[in-house]
Amino acid sequence: MERLQKVLAHAGVASRRKSEQLILDGKVRVNGKTIKELGVKVSSTDKIEVEGVQLEKEQKVYYLLYKPRGVISAVSDDKNRKVVTDFFGDIEKRIYPVGRLDYDTSGLLIMTNDGEFANMLTHPKFEIDKTYVARLKGIPERDDLKKLERGIKLEDGMTAPAKVKLLSGDKKTGKAIVQITIHEGRNRQVRRMFEAIGYPVQKLSREQFAFLTLHGLNAGESRELSAHEVKLLRVLAETGKRV
Repeated sequence: MERLQKVLAHAGVASRRKSEQLILDGKVRVNGKTIKELGVKVSSTDKIEVEGVQLEKEQKVYYLLYKPRGVISAVSDDKNRKVVTDFFGDIEKRIYPVGRLDYDTSGLLIMTNDGEFANMLTHPKFEIDKTYVARLKGIPERDDLKKLERGIKLEDGMTAPAKVKLLSGDKKTGKAIVQITIHEGRNRQVRRMFEAIGYPVQKLSREQFAFLTLHGLNAGESRELSAHEVKLLRVLAETGKRV
């Protein structure tokens, strides 16, 4: 179930704010009933009309994007910076990112026009693993990494236990490469976790989302997810199994 104004915005009827105004003005009907209040949720089976015109159900599409650094995880930007949808200029459907990666973080990002699917993958209760590789300033000791494995206190609360592995350390440069897997999705969480143990992140990439990887893609490239991959992601989210 999704909020009505979000469904209208994703369908390209209007922006989220203008969609809200359409609802408040009584111009939207759901299953024949005029809706005049915000907060109403609808499903894919509901019949939605805007100013007497039925909302067409758009075919759902699913893509995996290798997001480069220096790109915003959004459909638009008021500063005219490059956004992830710029890599899908030939796609007519109104797609958007599932979750987000920071401007200076690269890696795997799912793009879709399926709001229910997006909510399922980003809701904290579904605990889907996401694996990152970070280049750190300094070489952490094993005891430092164990703090992350147990969960560490950040300003917005304790983190869930993480899987952490030191891939390499260079004493000459004073840098380390560390792999970390988490299932939460707080703002800049991985960077803040490493800062909390005293090792700032210099470069960060998301290498894996559940069973999906960046194999075969270069930065800025994408591929369509197979029907099997989409189905498996749904199963993982619904059953709570970890990959």
